[in-house]
Amino acid sequence: MSIVDHLVDKLNINPAFVFTSVILVIISTLFLYLWIKEPRRLITGNIFALVVLIWGFWLSILIFKLTPPVIRYLWSVAFVVGILLILLLSSFAWLFLLWNAYFIWKYESHTLPNMLTLLMGFALIGLWLYQKFTHWLHLPPYLAPTIATYLIIVMLSFIINVFLYQFYPKKYCENYLIVLGAGLINGTKVSTLLANRINASINYAKKVKKKTGNWPKIIMSGGQGPDEELSEAAAMAEYAIKAGIPREIIILENQSTTTLENMTFSKKIIEKDTKTKPYTCKFFSNNYHIFRAAILAKKANLSANGVGAPTRLYYLPNALLREFAAIFVLNKKRHIIVISLLTLISVISLVIQLIFH
Repeated sequence: MSIVDHLVDKLNINPAFVFTSVILVIISTLFLYLWIKEPRRLITGNIFALVVLIWGFWLSILIFKLTPPVIRYLWSVAFVVGILLILLLSSFAWLFLLWNAYFIWKYESHTLPNMLTLLMGFALIGLWLYQKFTHWLHLPPYLAPTIATYLIIVMLSFIINVFLYQFYPKKYCENYLIVLGAGLINGTKVSTLLANRINASINYAKKVKKKTGNWPKIIMSGGQGPDEELSEAAAMAEYAIKAGIPREIIILENQSTTTLENMTFSKKIIEKDTKTKPYTCKFFSNNYHIFRAAILAKKANLSANGVGAPTRLYYLPNALLREFAAIFVLNKKRHIIVISLLTLISVISLVIQLIFH
């Protein structure tokens, strides 16, 4: 009997494997279709998480059905170790957040958006205290943990989307590249964070030039803040020109003050420049910001996906929390409804317990 025949003989008698295989193919195909067609959907992260879970279950069936005992033992150990690591990381997440907050405080400005890991660390400590004193204070015992679990699930979905978006295919044939602005140092100088965005667009533009023979037009998008001596767009253009980009392919969009305005005003410039002819477009920001920027591009009816520029590792946790908070606010009605229902259920549960005890 051949190896293939042996596998078929082994697996055909396992309904769980057949059923899981069918579900896996369906869900994986659905994910790939939705992601490739339109990656700017929050639900994509949930579907991908489901795909990973089904893949794990499917692989477990294969391993326990086909492999020798030593492989099954190692797989079981790896599973248990993985669960323990997740529990360990969850238990000490507050410590990591406070440790990260120290570096943010040391190397970045002391603004509220840069204190999110600090606040989150204290919030996790507060959740632990809530659980300790909930019985004494007659508080709904499951309210805070339930809401926290809901927020963690939503946050993980967002982080998965941010991760996936980094790998969205790049064609290197776009007509327009939009670089999203950021604050200037001392009101005049491009920061490292902003320079990374510009450098990413320059590298991309060079690849477009090599592939198509033509330079794409680069829109530097960013207005002038109250503490800035010139617009972000002007400072970005100067940086790009010094880096060797032809001045004639650079367009300034110097009125925007938000990411949504970056997208909206840049779209108007492109439509005016093309005179309603078809065009293709990419935008550039930092990797942590690129998914939310994509959602706002969709909101502005701009048919464009983004390319993320690198960010210093210590800055990522706080930046991702800030981006999550912004996405949360964008969908606040949905989250308020869910949290209100969870609160109502917890309060009703507490009342029933007090009545019958």
